[in-house]
Amino acid sequence: MSVFGAMDISASGMTAQQLRNDIIAQNIANVNTTRDENGHVYRRRNVVFNEKDVTGFSQILLHQAGTFGNGVKVSKIYQDTESPTKMVYDPSHPDANEDGYVEYPNVNTVQEMTDMIDASRAYEANITSFNATKNMLLRALDLGNR
Repeated sequence: MSVFGAMDISASGMTAQQLRNDIIAQNIANVNTTRDENGHVYRRRNVVFNEKDVTGFSQILLHQAGTFGNGVKVSKIYQDTESPTKMVYDPSHPDANEDGYVEYPNVNTVQEMTDMIDASRAYEANITSFNATKNMLLRALDLGNR
């Protein structure tokens, strides 16, 4: 694996985790959104990561040898329709149904904060890896100057 390949992998991880943090922040911001532009309750969004695609022949060869990584990419952002929404009794709310219940999003603030800590730690790990690679490259250049 090349030095710049390692830096590219770390950079792709930072980009992916930043997007994940943005989606988590969007979920937290919409924790009380009972109606979107289409009149539906907000649904929690999740991010799915995959390995970046292999493009060049040398990358395919190295990938098949098991010595090369390609980094990560976001393959999709999807709405969580599996977990149930919360029904809260509040007959004075403008979005209450005929029984007086309001449907709130399936966003759990504790889970979102836990996911945000996880994404932040992964981002920090990628920064550490990027900086370590950069420092190794700088030291190699210093050796060449002596």
